[in-house]
Amino acid sequence: MEAYPLHWPEGWKRTPGHLVEHSKFKVTPDRARRNMLEEIRRLVGWRYRRDDVIISTNLRLRKDGEPYATQRPPKDQGVAVYFKYKDKPMVFACDQWSYIHDNFQAIAKTIEALRGIERWGASDMMERAFTGFVALEHQPVESWSDVLQMGNRINKTDREWLAEAERHFRLLCKDAHPDKGGSDQEMARLIRARDQARVELGGSK
Repeated sequence: MEAYPLHWPEGWKRTPGHLVEHSKFKVTPDRARRNMLEEIRRLVGWRYRRDDVIISTNLRLRKDGEPYATQRPPKDQGVAVYFKYKDKPMVFACDQWSYIHDNFQAIAKTIEALRGIERWGASDMMERAFTGFVALEHQPVESWSDVLQMGNRINKTDREWLAEAERHFRLLCKDAHPDKGGSDQEMARLIRARDQARVELGGSK
């Protein structure tokens, strides 16, 4: 899984833009991120290793893996966090709120609530509740360039390479569209690849 750009989990619905809201959380970005990691640590217990947790967003990262503090907020404020719980790959994702740190906090609060189920002595219920958060194991991660059949990039600027990606996207959509004998899944795959290309190469999503 990728920390950057955002690797949204397969099969999870995105929140339509007009339904994204401002939250009432009163928390700083750093505090919200630490709250989420702390809740994961409490959930995982002695098996917890920070290196096993992948926080995936559209925030650009420094070499140490931490986000740059002064960057402009990305248009897509979604968050997906991947880790292991009892040796099972898990994922929590949230894009309901208009700021990334509010989505961090929402995930922290969700994990906190699920941990409460275990504390109240209903561990079987917690196992069932977690079923929907199990990540697909061994799911191959496709690069956007492979999906769009880009070939080799030779002496092309980001702008030129993005224009090439957009052209490939339009051509592939002709066959992938459900009205042309394709499928919704294949169209979603192409759109996701196109959006990743725009994020990586500096286009607007």
